[in-house]
Amino acid sequence: MADVPLRVRVRAPAKINLTLHVTGQRPDGYHLLDSLVVFADVGDRLELSTGTPLSLTISGPEGGGLQGGGDNLVLRAAALMQGTPTGRFRLEKNLPVSSGIGGGSADAAAVVRALLASRGTGAVPADLADRLLALGADIPVCLSCRPSRMRGVGEDLSPVPGLPGLHAVLANPRVALSTPSVFKALEQRGNPEMPDHLPDFHTANDLIAWLKDQRNDLQEPAVSLAPVIQDALETLRASAGCLLARMSGSGATCFGLYENAARAKSAAAWLSDVRPDWWVTSTQLGDMQALCQPRIS
Repeated sequence: MADVPLRVRVRAPAKINLTLHVTGQRPDGYHLLDSLVVFADVGDRLELSTGTPLSLTISGPEGGGLQGGGDNLVLRAAALMQGTPTGRFRLEKNLPVSSGIGGGSADAAAVVRALLASRGTGAVPADLADRLLALGADIPVCLSCRPSRMRGVGEDLSPVPGLPGLHAVLANPRVALSTPSVFKALEQRGNPEMPDHLPDFHTANDLIAWLKDQRNDLQEPAVSLAPVIQDALETLRASAGCLLARMSGSGATCFGLYENAARAKSAAAWLSDVRPDWWVTSTQLGDMQALCQPRIS
C-alpha cells in the first residue's frame, strides 16, 4: 500500500486528565502517576501525503510561532518508525501548546496512526511503543483515544469501558507551563492512588460525584507558578451549571463539567465574553476511538 501515493487524514483529540495522582518517584527521576484519562471531540488535525520527502508544515489558529524542524514531535515520532521516514505532513494546530491536554503527544500519536494506516496495518510494534513512551509519557494513551487508567510513568494502561460521556468547557488562560517546572514545585510526591477498583458509573452524575473526591496533585504547584490558573478555576466555578472544575495534566488548561451540552455551550459563550483573551471551547469528553480512525484517500 505504501508504494501507491496516499493521503491519510487523522484527528488528534485533546487528552484530559480527570484525575492525576502523583504516587511516587523512581530513582531515575520519573514520577509515578495514577490518572483517569479521557479524550475530547476537539483537537488538532494531521494530514500525511506519502511518496514525498519528509517535511512538515504547520497551520491553524494555535500554530503561530511553531516550527516544522526536526525538534517537532511530529517529525521525531515519524523518525521512530521503522525504515527511512518519508511523507509530507500538514498539521492544523487547534490546541494551545504546553497546556496540559496532550497536544504534542496527541500529534505524535496521530503520526503513528497515519503511518501505520499508510502501510496497511494498525498494530503498534512493542519496541515502537517503548520508544514512543521515551519520547513522551502521554503518547501511549493518546494512541488509544479511549478512556483509560494510566499508571506507572504512562506505560501501564487499563481501558475503562463504559465510562459515561461528559459535557465540558476547556479554558486556557494563555500561560504556558513547563511540565518539569511544575513537578519540581510539587512538595509531596508520595500521594495516595485512586481506589484499586473503580466504581461502576451508571450516569455522568455518578462519575462527577466520584471525581469530586479525587485530585490533580499538580494543580497546587501549577497555581503557585501561574496564579492565573486559580482565576481560571474560579471563573469556571462561577459559570452557570458548573458541577466541577479542575486543572488537566500539568496545566494550564482547566475544565468545567456540566449536566448537558446546552449548559456547556452557554458557559463557554459566557466565559469567552468575560475573558476574551483566553482559549475557551465547549466539548464532549469520553471515548474517541471512532474519531481517531485514519481516513485514507
